[in-house]
Amino acid sequence: MRAKPLAGIRVLDLTRLLPGAVCTLHLGDMGADVIKIEDPGQGDYSRHWGPRRKQTSLRFLIMNRNKRGLKLDLKQPQGREVFLKLAADADVIVESFRPGVVDRLQIGYEPVRAVNPRIVYCSISGYGQTGPYRQRAGHDINYCAYAGISDQIGAPGGPPVVPNFQIADLVGGSLSGVMGILAALVDAQRTGLGRYVDVSMTDCALAHSLIPMIAQAETGATRPRGEDFISGGLPCYGLYATADDRYMALGALEHKFWRTFCESVKRPDLIDKHWVHGAEADAVREEVAAIFRADTQAHWVERFADVDCCVAPVLTLSQCMRNEQLRARQMFVVDEHPTEGDVPQLAFPVKFSEFAFSIEHPAPGHGEHSREILAEAGYSEQSITELEAAGVI
Repeated sequence: MRAKPLAGIRVLDLTRLLPGAVCTLHLGDMGADVIKIEDPGQGDYSRHWGPRRKQTSLRFLIMNRNKRGLKLDLKQPQGREVFLKLAADADVIVESFRPGVVDRLQIGYEPVRAVNPRIVYCSISGYGQTGPYRQRAGHDINYCAYAGISDQIGAPGGPPVVPNFQIADLVGGSLSGVMGILAALVDAQRTGLGRYVDVSMTDCALAHSLIPMIAQAETGATRPRGEDFISGGLPCYGLYATADDRYMALGALEHKFWRTFCESVKRPDLIDKHWVHGAEADAVREEVAAIFRADTQAHWVERFADVDCCVAPVLTLSQCMRNEQLRARQMFVVDEHPTEGDVPQLAFPVKFSEFAFSIEHPAPGHGEHSREILAEAGYSEQSITELEAAGVI
């Protein structure tokens, strides 16, 4: 077994909340040494948000595995000195404060670059480091609203809805942050010079709104909510209720799949009504809805188990955890936390050859590894004790 893909990469994690925490979670899962830096007082407030396993929130436990914990008061001069000493040997810094905060703390890109020219410094924020909205507060719901995403989510004729998947946070922040960091790391290894990576969750979510952009380019406007070709406009691509008030997903965009579906439900009369629009689409959609309403989800799962036409049950997360495909892909793991007990978690999703995902570090206690990390950085036992006494760590 070879070393993990990011073995030897050290990441200083200054983030809070979902976007930055998940960005550094992915880096840690790929083998980076992620050092989560928290203030010595309250620490990361997500430790206390929502339901707890014992003393720590499940939110924190699930999003902070494979990280080590360091307490550090960045408002004290000694704390900044410690940070810059760690930054001198780091590869990546990730922060998610509002623009200007790290500069006021004197730990922004320029002072770090002065001690480490190859540093990759990633800032994840709602609206980016420039522009008139840069200092505005916001959350996923606001970023999706500005990016035109919320306007597109919902049923035809109905209001926009809030999805239970944080599109701007996770796609715009976490995954785009990982993408930018990895690209900059490749460049730093090639040139010896790092980069500043400015990730706007609004921008990066907007950049993935490709289907609405196609309609905009074609007609000068997006199609109404729920009426674009893969948001509900086509009867061959949609969600249909079953007799037991569950749902089936039909994704027969290609004609060969639509033909197979129609033949399987003994409706050959629908084969030529694949990509239809307007009133004709409404009529076909009602025919398909009547087909699925005639029996239970379990019936349709069995009926289409061996039929290759893009039909799938809409599963709950509990059902996902029992699903044979997701179990075969080992997408669920249990973290045996030393103080909080067993914590069920989602596994790292990308499969590499000669690499097996594992949880090397459960989510750290507040400052759990402070002494260990500072000793690695060359601080003596006496110096560490003095920093503790001064409240720096």
